[in-house]
Amino acid sequence: MNLAPQRHKVSVSEWHKMGQNNIFPLDARMELIKGEIIDMAPIGPSHAASVKNLIELFANQKGKAAFINVQNPIQLSDFSEPEPDFVLLRPGPTLYKNGHPTAADILLLIEVSDTTVKHDRETKMPLYAKDGIVESWIVDLNEFQVEVYLNPTANGYTNKHIFESGQILIPSQLPHIKIPVSNILIP
Repeated sequence: MNLAPQRHKVSVSEWHKMGQNNIFPLDARMELIKGEIIDMAPIGPSHAASVKNLIELFANQKGKAAFINVQNPIQLSDFSEPEPDFVLLRPGPTLYKNGHPTAADILLLIEVSDTTVKHDRETKMPLYAKDGIVESWIVDLNEFQVEVYLNPTANGYTNKHIFESGQILIPSQLPHIKIPVSNILIP
C-alpha cells in the first residue's frame, strides 16, 4: 500500500500555543489561512499610507456605529485567523479583549493590495465569503480601483462591483458613511 503524505492543518488553538511559546521570531508577519501558516508580504510605504488614509476617512464618518480594527487578527473558523488590513467592527463594551472578532462582528472588511492582489482575490475573498462576512473590499493600488464584494455564500461572493475615481462608496451596513473613491486612492 502506497499512501500519500498528509499535511497537518494547524488549528487556531495550536497557532496561539505556538505564539505563546515563541516558536516564530517576534517580528514575523504571518497569518493562519485554512490551517496553513502563510507569510505575509512586507508592508511598503504606499500600502501603509493607504491604510492610514482609510483610518482617517472612516474615523471622520463612523461615529459610534463601529470600531476600527487595523491589521489585527479575526477568527473565522477553527483553522483560519487572518489579519486583514482594515475592519469596521460592531461596537462592544469589551473592545474584544476576551477573543478576536469573528465574522458576525464585522461590518466591513478591507484589504489593501499592491503585491498581494491575486492572493486577496483568490484566497482571502472566498474565505471571507464562506465565513459570512457581509461585505469586503479590495483597494487595488495597481489598477487604481476598489473592488466591492457582497452577498457571501459558501462558494464565494455572488456580487462583485468595481468602483473608480469619481464614484462614491457606501458600506451596506453603514449607509451613513459615504467615501469618494478618489479619497481612498492616493495618487
